[in-house]
Amino acid sequence: MSIDLRANPFFLNDEQISWVKDTLSSMTAEEKIHHLFCLVLYNDDEETCRYLGEKIRPGGFMNRVMTAEQCANAITRMQSYSKIPLLVAANLEAGGNGIIKEGTPLGNPMQIAATADTEFARRLGEVCGVEGSSVGANWAFAPIIDIDYNWRNPITNVRTFGSDVETVKSMGKAYVEELQKHGVAASIKHFPGDGCDERDQHVSVSVNSLSCEDWDTSYGKVYSECIAAGAKTVMVGHILQPAYTRYFSPDIKDGDMLPASMSKELVTGLLRGKLGFNGLVVTDSTAMAGLATHLPREMLVPLTIAAGCDMFLFTKNLEEDIAFMEKGYRDGVFDDARLDEAVTRILALKASLGLPEKQKAGTLVPSIDEIKASLKDPVYKEWSVECARRAITLVKEEKGIFPITPSRFPRVLFCPLDLDGNNANEKTSNGNFKAALEKNGFEVTVFEPLKVTEGAMASVDEMVKKYDIIIYSASVKNNYQPDVRINWSKPQGANIPTLCHTIPTVFVSLANPYHLVDVPHVRTFINCYNGSAAVINALMDKLMGKDEFTGVSPVDAFCGKWDARVSFGPECEGLKNK
Repeated sequence: MSIDLRANPFFLNDEQISWVKDTLSSMTAEEKIHHLFCLVLYNDDEETCRYLGEKIRPGGFMNRVMTAEQCANAITRMQSYSKIPLLVAANLEAGGNGIIKEGTPLGNPMQIAATADTEFARRLGEVCGVEGSSVGANWAFAPIIDIDYNWRNPITNVRTFGSDVETVKSMGKAYVEELQKHGVAASIKHFPGDGCDERDQHVSVSVNSLSCEDWDTSYGKVYSECIAAGAKTVMVGHILQPAYTRYFSPDIKDGDMLPASMSKELVTGLLRGKLGFNGLVVTDSTAMAGLATHLPREMLVPLTIAAGCDMFLFTKNLEEDIAFMEKGYRDGVFDDARLDEAVTRILALKASLGLPEKQKAGTLVPSIDEIKASLKDPVYKEWSVECARRAITLVKEEKGIFPITPSRFPRVLFCPLDLDGNNANEKTSNGNFKAALEKNGFEVTVFEPLKVTEGAMASVDEMVKKYDIIIYSASVKNNYQPDVRINWSKPQGANIPTLCHTIPTVFVSLANPYHLVDVPHVRTFINCYNGSAAVINALMDKLMGKDEFTGVSPVDAFCGKWDARVSFGPECEGLKNK
């Protein structure tokens, strides 16, 4: 397949094209194969950086979150040990904190979408571009343009812009356009689209089950828009798409279908052919079970390149995966033409980002002073505060519950919920929420279940006398588990909100927006999408009547359940005298 280096998304000039061709011709087959790999770096250890840069010689690497100084050290060392400038990626999904601990946490995509203002997606692109490039990153594994169709999906969730196609399209495009103005390539993900299934690619292969027609008007529409906007790269997921696989291979057997990361039908046929994508294609993490469990490792490693992917993200065993790739090349799983095409796109991406010029000028990584200056922009902090204020969504409201102040509800029974059960220590979002309540004058008691018989609790009369309001705080985030449902306390769900008809009860979610499916009887329900300090501060203002709720839910928070919309039973007894 031919590559137009002058066209979208590369737009190379004559000098840049010459660099790509000259560099490619100077590389041995072994160097080209190693260039297919994008590895991962967890620290700035000099020995590790030297080994990877000089011995392995990958095409790029992803930086996990470090301090700004560690990040700058790691990238400087890696670039100095590499003959060809490296792509440096990060998960810049929600702000500069996706690469550096000091970065701005502007807001995750669903929080951005809840503002109902595309300007915040543009701002997200700016923060990620400015703060990411400040330490030498040049590639963002973002934006996520999955569509959150299935509320049970444990990994898409708040990482998406929601379930509305137009919202996902407009916000994804705004992020791409703004990010790339700052010398950072976007990677729209996860093709052909996550969010239909209820499985997480990290732990199982996922399936996009839409028909070709339905895919075209949803995911296809979003990808087409972002490709036209100039997205330089696409990340391909470990996701089956049976309809389009069969469209390109009508006689294929069900058992022969492959996830997109190994599927020639989906990468070369759909993405390259039908959508006309001319940029670089990278696999999602090849350590994920969605890929790793599908075929023997020796087969799947070279099949990713044969399918049309240009870079292989991460490894299960570094030396072994490289050996598998080399063996696949020798055995003809992919040939010289496919190898040269993949490496050409990698080099073209580097040229389009001006990396050869930066390498020559010694500016691939900014100075420490420049890094510190870029992290002091007060505007970005103001944006994060405004995003938090605009996004918090009041999903259900019991009449008369607001404002929640110490004069009306002085004694709070606080019920923290997370994947481990009850956790309200100071290092958690729940703990920060508890501290904020106390700071604002509430007397807070953390719920502790009675360790006796099933479902046992103090008498209703005792609870009414001791507490004026019950506040649930759920910070249930995906941890590469099959679901993100609430794990109630033992014995027998002792902390389930059973007193909401007697004591005023408010349920706040600091993460997953779908908890109403498990507490449909709760009458006041608030989605925050995030548990950052800015969000908790904004939440307190809204609870206490200092600010209005303005967020618009980007998804169906009722999960399609009619009963979640209803307020059953009599008015809460505890509100009568408040």
